[in-house]
Amino acid sequence: MSDSHTPVGAGRATPAAASPVPRSAGRAGERRPARYTARALGRSIGLALRGRHAHDAEGRAAWTAALAVLRAADQVFSTDRFSSAVSRLGRGELALVDCPPEVAEVLALGAAVTRDSSGAFDVYRAGGLGEEVFDPSAVVPGWAAERAAAPLRALADTDFCLSVGGDLVWRTRDPAGPFGEPGARDRRDARQWGDEPPRRSGAVATSGPARGGRRVVDARTGQPASGIVAVTVVAATLTEACLDATAAHTLGHEAADWLRTRPGRTGRVAWTDGTTTTVRNGTAVRTSGVGVLSGAAT
Repeated sequence: MSDSHTPVGAGRATPAAASPVPRSAGRAGERRPARYTARALGRSIGLALRGRHAHDAEGRAAWTAALAVLRAADQVFSTDRFSSAVSRLGRGELALVDCPPEVAEVLALGAAVTRDSSGAFDVYRAGGLGEEVFDPSAVVPGWAAERAAAPLRALADTDFCLSVGGDLVWRTRDPAGPFGEPGARDRRDARQWGDEPPRRSGAVATSGPARGGRRVVDARTGQPASGIVAVTVVAATLTEACLDATAAHTLGHEAADWLRTRPGRTGRVAWTDGTTTTVRNGTAVRTSGVGVLSGAAT
């Protein structure tokens, strides 16, 4: 059965609470970032812009376009919307070939990580009656955020940091500035990673018990992974960071060893015994105390 659809990223959305917060002049005569907030994908969305187009119509148009991408993705992928393509696919009302092409793209991303994690991560989960439920929600936010970042990257001489539910994708001209270490909730934590400078561009994502409203479970057993509190990953894209943080979390005690095999990733695993393991350049070091991750250099 065929079904008409609007491609993800098409259409026009009016941002909710999207007015930038007025700021006074910042360093080097630059005004401080323009900030925007909204809701999409069931998450809080935030954007900070700094530079040439931070406070002009071109910057506001880029924000509107980015938000439209996220809201269009929600229309297609939300498992809470009865009429979404993903919900209809899960009920057998649509074949994959009749879905928007983005559904196949997201499925392929999920399948690759399922393979790489030996089945611990999967876009299928057990339902309340033991049935198999299709749920790509661990893939979609990072993937959609990367697509939403495209109009922001097109802004000349303008830094941005886009937050989707607390996971971040950014670009900055000055890696020593506030957008260069967005993974750090506290600037002192960033100094703990001081053997490498922050990234000019990249993404950071955290998988933990409070993220996304769903438990992280090992798809092979249907049970929550043991021994682990949270995983934070820095990568080149938010698609990669979100997928690897979630997949590592599902692996429980194997999380740090698995992250060591992922090229170009920096990671931190927080364990239930209060220790943390830092993963960088294929090495893992376990220490006492829980910190928050900052990006390594590109």
